[in-house]
Amino acid sequence: MIKKSLMAALAGISMLAAVPAMAQGIGHSFFMRGSIVGADAQGTIVCIGKSDGAEVGQTLEVYRVVTHPGPSKGAGPTYHRQLVGHVTVDHIYDDHFAHVAVKDGTPAKHDIVELRRSN
Repeated sequence: MIKKSLMAALAGISMLAAVPAMAQGIGHSFFMRGSIVGADAQGTIVCIGKSDGAEVGQTLEVYRVVTHPGPSKGAGPTYHRQLVGHVTVDHIYDDHFAHVAVKDGTPAKHDIVELRRSN
């Protein structure tokens, strides 16, 4: 029974790998979305686009994942998010990517960007 389940799971994974367009959507949705993915001559590129509701002029908060050295004390995580700055969307490339200008702080590649929520 376990062998059948394992074979079915491997077949499903193989099917996803065979469809690049679908795989790109999965990568954006689960792995990259909300990340600073790099920089070009004009500035910083983030993985947030039209499909995420991005609009020119929005301010995004930038967080860095900070790890705590040493053994974990209990079941809690050994990391936290630290606010490191803000960026403003100044150009949206497509459904998945936008260009931002650094408003303040020290954003870097792999940091997490989130839309500031007003409560």
